[in-house]
Amino acid sequence: IDQLLDCFVKGSGGSYNQHADYDYLSYLFADLAKDEAGRKHFLAPRREDENIVPLTKLVVFTEHKSTIRRRGVANTIKNTAFNVHDHARLLAEQSDDGVGVLPYLLLPLMGDEEYSDEDTEGMLDACQLLPPDKQREREADILATHLDTLLLLTTSRAGRERLRGVKCYPIVRELHLQVEDEGVREGCDRLVQVLMRDEEGEEGEAEADAVVPRVQEVEEEEEEEEEEDNEDDQIVEVL
Repeated sequence: IDQLLDCFVKGSGGSYNQHADYDYLSYLFADLAKDEAGRKHFLAPRREDENIVPLTKLVVFTEHKSTIRRRGVANTIKNTAFNVHDHARLLAEQSDDGVGVLPYLLLPLMGDEEYSDEDTEGMLDACQLLPPDKQREREADILATHLDTLLLLTTSRAGRERLRGVKCYPIVRELHLQVEDEGVREGCDRLVQVLMRDEEGEEGEAEADAVVPRVQEVEEEEEEEEEEDNEDDQIVEVL
């Protein structure tokens, strides 16, 4: 996997092979991350590689020019977020052996809209003072994938508080206003409902009980999408 990651990273600029971009490897990584062993590999610091967490090599491509690369990376990140016990590493800064995933999830959701001082106070540095020509992710399915990942990260109280602290809500609010796609807007609505909910009395068993439905909701959506893709791939014989 590490060798494929190197091919993927170097291939983005054609420095590894000028005749190949290796974009489709991102789909392989997304499939590998569906398995527990795959998730563990992507999130475990590599001692032989200066303790770098492999997923950090992928998250930087969430705003790459290649749609294939962006889509595959988005799904890889999402699949690594299904285990709640991995959320601390996903949210931690790279300087603390984490992934520092939030800016790579939030920036694709943002366009050239302006935010009030109240909204920007507390935002991640990377999400502030964006250029006037900042482009939002163009593909609705990739936006929806990032929203699913953020929703998964809210399955712990620490995750919810972190998202509130970096002002995720104003970003999702503007996304809802600017993008007309129904799936994206539904994803925004689900995430906002969680972020705006009162935390009082959610500790202990109540919080644990809230984790399963949220993960199941995202998994059910994935299954429905796979069924639709399978139906599209079927060949219908016309007599």
